[in-house]
Amino acid sequence: MECFDVSHSSGEAVVASCVVFGSEGPIKEDYRRFNIDGVKAGDDYAAIGAAIRRRYSRLKREESVLPDIIFVDGGKGQLGVASKVMNELELKGPVLVGVAKGRSRKPGLERIFLEDGTELCLDHNEAGLLVIQQLRDESHRFAITAHRNRRQKRRNVSVLEEIEGVGPKRRRALLRHFGGAARVSGAGVEEIKKVEGISSKLAEHIYASLHN
Repeated sequence: MECFDVSHSSGEAVVASCVVFGSEGPIKEDYRRFNIDGVKAGDDYAAIGAAIRRRYSRLKREESVLPDIIFVDGGKGQLGVASKVMNELELKGPVLVGVAKGRSRKPGLERIFLEDGTELCLDHNEAGLLVIQQLRDESHRFAITAHRNRRQKRRNVSVLEEIEGVGPKRRRALLRHFGGAARVSGAGVEEIKKVEGISSKLAEHIYASLHN
């Protein structure tokens, strides 16, 4: 079984997750995350579609085994997008299931949709629903973690992008030397001067810009 979810902050740093469960539970080495670019901010349908297309076009190309069931976090809309992409890829076999939160968004009140439009009513104590909840929650956790990491990385780099006189080449040199924007921010002028292509005057300017 595989499950997809999408995480972003008002459309920023969109990431989709795919988690994989077997008969013994999570198979973490098979988890995948997808950085989603080129879709309208907040368009979860397009993000889910892009992730599913990337995941299964690759499995098709590599002639890998497809999952028995594909879950998507969301309702009929997300499920419809997943179905459309799988049809475009001409992949048959996996059962597609949408997992939508109930109106109160409380665990146990999820709405389960099948590809033909059927809505399943599962008791909150039913074993099947508990497995679906675990799968959905894991995909949500994995997506959020990946999104936060991507967002932080972007914001760290953007700090350097705002410094006048520090172009792409010098940014790369700084990041390579220090191993990250956070370490650049923590460095003194003398340390910054040691980076290739950074003069004493520019090092002072970088330090001042980062500490104002």
